[in-house]
Amino acid sequence: MSIAFIRVRRKHIMSQKLSLFLLGIALFSGAASLNAQVKTDYDHNANFSSYKTYSWLKVQSGDPLWDDRIKQDVDSQLAAKGWTKVDSNGDASVSAFRSTQDQQTLDTLYNGFGGGWRFRGFGGGDGMATTTTEVTKVGNVVIDIFDSHTEKLVWRGTDSDDLSSNADKNIQKLAKDLNNMFKKFPPK
Repeated sequence: MSIAFIRVRRKHIMSQKLSLFLLGIALFSGAASLNAQVKTDYDHNANFSSYKTYSWLKVQSGDPLWDDRIKQDVDSQLAAKGWTKVDSNGDASVSAFRSTQDQQTLDTLYNGFGGGWRFRGFGGGDGMATTTTEVTKVGNVVIDIFDSHTEKLVWRGTDSDDLSSNADKNIQKLAKDLNNMFKKFPPK
């Protein structure tokens, strides 16, 4: 075998490895962006065992259908934790806020491996890069629970998730994300 053939073969193997590596990164980052970002925080001095009832302060989503969906899902989560909803004067007061916005992401696709370090040093090449802008609608939900007597915030849950153009999928995402949000509620 000639030395030129071995060099070409090594170059080809290296470009295949790089291609697989870049594909793995792209798949991993894409899968990570599909997961909702659910976070919670709470007042570590609050005595959550003293809260048995709650009432709603306000739900603000910009859409009456979503107001009802958020209320129903939060109600079912709190009922599962043993809390009872009352019309007014609950031990705790709950409010919810929902917003949506467009988030832009730049995606760059490299065609070939032009430029950069080569087997024999730095050199040019015939590779091209194409960058596109992708707009994704992102929904955010914030659930706040206040001590009704002190009017102090005692717990907050936030959820940020990519939205689908399919309302049924978004309804399922909301239920799943709120389930995750209340998984360790009430804090011990």
